[in-house]
Amino acid sequence: MHRPEGSGGRGGTKERRTRVTSPAVPPEGAGPHGGEGTRDNARAGGQRLKLLAVTACPTGIAHTYMAAERLTQAARALGHEIRVETQGAVGAENVLTARDIEEADGIVVAADKDVDLGRFDGKRVLVTGVTEGIDHPERLIERVRDAPVHRAGRPGGRRRGGAVVYRALMTGVSHMIPFVVVGGLLIAVSLALGGSPGPSGLVLPEESVWKHLHDIGAIGFALMLPVLSGYLAYAVADRSALVPGMVGGWIADHGALYDSRSGAGFIGAIVTGFLAGWLVLGIRRIRVPGFVRPIMPIIVIPVAATSALGLFFVYVLGRPVSWIFEHLTDWLGGLAGASVAVLGVLVGLMITFDMGGPVNKTAFLFAAGLIPRNPEVMGMCAVAIPVPPLGQGLATLLRRGLFRAQEREAGLAALFMGLFGLTEGAIPFAAARPTRVIPANMLGGGVAGAIAGLGTVTDGVPHGGPVVAALGVVGGVPMFLIAVSVGTVVTGLTTVTLMSLGREAPRAPAVARGRDRPSTAVPTEPAPPAGPAAVLSGRLSERTVRPWLAARDKEGAIRELAELLAAGGGVTDVDVLVSDVLRREERGTTGFGEGVAIPHARSAAVTAPVVAFARSEAGVAWGSPDDAAARLLFLIAVPRGAAADEHLRILAALARRLMDPGFRRRLTGAVGVGAILGVLAEIG
Repeated sequence: MHRPEGSGGRGGTKERRTRVTSPAVPPEGAGPHGGEGTRDNARAGGQRLKLLAVTACPTGIAHTYMAAERLTQAARALGHEIRVETQGAVGAENVLTARDIEEADGIVVAADKDVDLGRFDGKRVLVTGVTEGIDHPERLIERVRDAPVHRAGRPGGRRRGGAVVYRALMTGVSHMIPFVVVGGLLIAVSLALGGSPGPSGLVLPEESVWKHLHDIGAIGFALMLPVLSGYLAYAVADRSALVPGMVGGWIADHGALYDSRSGAGFIGAIVTGFLAGWLVLGIRRIRVPGFVRPIMPIIVIPVAATSALGLFFVYVLGRPVSWIFEHLTDWLGGLAGASVAVLGVLVGLMITFDMGGPVNKTAFLFAAGLIPRNPEVMGMCAVAIPVPPLGQGLATLLRRGLFRAQEREAGLAALFMGLFGLTEGAIPFAAARPTRVIPANMLGGGVAGAIAGLGTVTDGVPHGGPVVAALGVVGGVPMFLIAVSVGTVVTGLTTVTLMSLGREAPRAPAVARGRDRPSTAVPTEPAPPAGPAAVLSGRLSERTVRPWLAARDKEGAIRELAELLAAGGGVTDVDVLVSDVLRREERGTTGFGEGVAIPHARSAAVTAPVVAFARSEAGVAWGSPDDAAARLLFLIAVPRGAAADEHLRILAALARRLMDPGFRRRLTGAVGVGAILGVLAEIG
């Protein structure tokens, strides 16, 4: 990564930029670090800076605005000016202008999804994860002084190696999930409604609507790994890496190109994604004549990288994949006479290891070839095949707070795919967290395979999952179902255990905790947001506010809040609204942490956008990411026909303001409806 010799240039700090506009400096008497004390802090740091920031998280709701608020507070406490662009679910807000960027001394990009850095060419850019913006905002502001200068065609900022890998995987997985879900569900529906047992598995009548539906779903599956590889490469090296990444992912998935009966699976796609990204970064470092530079990103780099990566995989990486496939087949064939339990464990481990890769295909094809004389081996495969998707789907239900909203939705689809023997439903989870998910899958698959071996489960077709039992081609159905169930539970429990062990405990930000200075140093007023007063105006009144809830559980609290909205005149049917809100909760918790929950829904029982607020003295378990009970509860309800982003705009305004601990303390301590409304007036 290029780093300037000195501090000059467009990316360096300049004396003419030392001004601090009035909103960035806390007023006199704001605390021991307010007023003149804040200016002293800036002097101690060397210069008062004009900073910019961009915050974004995959779901675009809570963490986006939490990071923006923490960075704003920290910059003010240090005496700097800052403007933060949020790229949330409602779109980009407070968008940075060309003049903002031209005058900026440094830019912090705190994001867990791709942010276009092209507009920051020549500026100091520090790129990090959104949680760093929440947990360590002051550290980021100090580090941005020495951040690398972003150059066109080069990634901005510096990340730790692990952060780069995580961000790239999240980008690839988030783009892949829709292909997995759509392809998998179409295949599952077609097999369920039109499939029948045949010598090569479940078959569909030619030219039937179910066959065509199955083929459409197969296209989605065929695009799954190229999309994973392509967008992973894109996250590493931007648009120039998209084509080589996708083509590399296709090659990895099609073993016929390198004389293998199996492709390299999702692990191969991850490898090609990173190789494509790194290859593009390497090509960019080559000095070329000036007349060639304009065509480098659109012609030279994609063509060169695609050719080099494709040939490298076919002639170099493809041979080991083929070798693995052949030798695993021979080795497994020598184990056919081994103890059935041991063979069941081995088959289960191989089936669940790479979910479509050479190891999986070796076990599957070996078992399929033995069906005429030894269908017990196919029985071991059949019980292991659905364990990864069913286990990962179960994990998203057991500990919803450990998973992103998109993953929770993918978990429901994975459960459905698992029933129809589509192991690919677990690939998004394994690609995102391979070191935790793959061991959990293998443990469950090994247990399921062993139970099937001991129970003499047989399968007469080369397919797996509960669907084959329902079609009557399985011998020993009770043991089949026990094996699948036990394997699923083992995988689900192991997944959440490994994820919990690797998860950092939620921490309050440094400014809020006062680790480095008293919390009174932090101004409680946020930067002027994009109209929060207008967002809540007329939607919250004394009739929709209750100082203390009587309910002690989630459903009771939602019903009590819905009754407040009905009393305020915005709801025509409480039961319908409660059902809609609970249905939204099933998709993922609306507990934001820090004792805050904001359930929300679009409902036909709502006549106009309305908001209710109440507090819970004992707290209500809401499944928040930090496991804290919810004590401040808002219910947002909008008509089903309202603009798609109406409730998200209200949600964003609330989330942004509720990240201020001082605001939460005032809201918790307010006595009576009038005082509560006085505090809430700061929002709207």
